[in-house]
Amino acid sequence: MSPTSSPTSASPSSFGSNSTTTSWLVHGLLAGAAIAAAAGAYVVISTRRSAKFRSRVVGIIPARFSSSRFQGKPLVPILGKPMIQRTWERAKLATSLNKLFVATDDERIAEICLGFGADVIMTSESCRNGTERCSEALQKLRKKFDIVVNIQGDEPLMEPEIIDGVVKALQAAPDAVFSTAVTSLKPEDAPDPNRVKCVVDTHGYAIYFSRGLIPYNKSGNVNPHLPYLLHLGIQSYDAQFLKIYPELSSTPLQLEEDLEQLKVLENGYKMKVIKVDHDAHGVDIPEDVEKIESLMRERNLS
Repeated sequence: MSPTSSPTSASPSSFGSNSTTTSWLVHGLLAGAAIAAAAGAYVVISTRRSAKFRSRVVGIIPARFSSSRFQGKPLVPILGKPMIQRTWERAKLATSLNKLFVATDDERIAEICLGFGADVIMTSESCRNGTERCSEALQKLRKKFDIVVNIQGDEPLMEPEIIDGVVKALQAAPDAVFSTAVTSLKPEDAPDPNRVKCVVDTHGYAIYFSRGLIPYNKSGNVNPHLPYLLHLGIQSYDAQFLKIYPELSSTPLQLEEDLEQLKVLENGYKMKVIKVDHDAHGVDIPEDVEKIESLMRERNLS
């Protein structure tokens, strides 16, 4: 496909190695940029660089009908269009994707998606999370891809530049098998367990994710001078790693926090993180739909 891009306010950047936390951010998403090779005992992919290194990219939007918090969420109307269609239309604008699919286990979702022109891959109901659904979808594709981007279907306002950003970050980090994005955490979102927090090292690799506030100080209060980070659902994987991801045993921290990213970290793999300017507006519960629609009206988005 040949998507066209549209201007947004997003500006992907990566973490630098300055000593102060306030100077973490530096521009670091130039495709092919050299990243220091890690020991890589756990990394199963080759770190040999070439002009075609991780060049073939597929985007997958995992979508399931059953949800404990919001049944049928992908099909909820957002200003007259199903949310899954809104997400598809935004993702099509990303310039890094060679192909885009919806992966679902539900015929109702598949029918709607085919109706607005999306390519659909049917997956099993046994997938426990979006990463496993992407893994199953990948193995059903006839063509081979180097990177798989997991595009969250419940954030219909995701900027296509952020999709491109996580792809470039993984292409530029041969020692990582996973990349994702974070943005600034609003103080009022600090206690919300649905707002996942992240901490990174000075080279832009993830250290930990939590539903609780991290870092957490002795006072127990939010530090207004500390740049807390909110994890965004968008993430990309090395395709070879994604194939083995479902075979990795669940880990204690993953189960306790109910965060799939922790299984990656606990198994010793590296995850690259980029910082972006993005006002996160995910749809977690029915009440979020009205918030999204109000925001779209304010921005004249139809």
